[in-house]
Amino acid sequence: MKIGLLECDHVLEQFRHIAGDYRDMFAALFDRHAPDLTLQLFDVCNGEFPASTDACEAYLATGSRFSAYEDVDWIHSLKDFVRQLRDADKPFAGICFGHQILAEALGGKVVKAGQGWGVGVHNTEIGRHDAWMKPERRECALQYMHQDQVVRLPESGVALGSSDHCPVAMFRVGERMLGIQAHPEFTAAYSEALILNRVERIGEAKACAALSSLRQAMDEAVVAKWIAEFLTQSK
Repeated sequence: MKIGLLECDHVLEQFRHIAGDYRDMFAALFDRHAPDLTLQLFDVCNGEFPASTDACEAYLATGSRFSAYEDVDWIHSLKDFVRQLRDADKPFAGICFGHQILAEALGGKVVKAGQGWGVGVHNTEIGRHDAWMKPERRECALQYMHQDQVVRLPESGVALGSSDHCPVAMFRVGERMLGIQAHPEFTAAYSEALILNRVERIGEAKACAALSSLRQAMDEAVVAKWIAEFLTQSK
């Protein structure tokens, strides 16, 4: 199945030796855990959008250093495209910034979190199990790296998961659109490099705790399979 990867940012050159660009991280994630998916790249943060919603069978939007509420042309265009996908009944999944874009595009609300950065590995508690969540899990240990978060779901949004620092960590809109705040595509080495680079912004105590958390086992394989099942369930 061909998935349109909507690239909302690119890894800084100083970090690309670790795991490549975001396109490489997602390709590696799906190669390991959902090899039936193939990616077609759209550099939306540089204005490159699909010609139509039919360019691919489903779409996935990446994370970004930008905020979903910023007044930037390509962000407005991306929100428009997400609404087009909804109207066309096309499967969509958003990761971190993509998760927040989904909420903002469809009438939800994203703000900078009052509790500061969500960073490192946190347990995501799964409050609702849908049929595509195979294998079934009550919680998943996943990597986070964000300042903004969803504080109000779109009118038809359904909360699926939460974490200690992020009440809306996973949600869906209808049966075709999914948002996940965590980063299943990140490697521990890439997260470590980002955290070390952002200690002053994150805060030393929180950064140290986040670095320690990267030593534990994580559940990116589970979430990769969930994303693949969600995007392909109606094929």
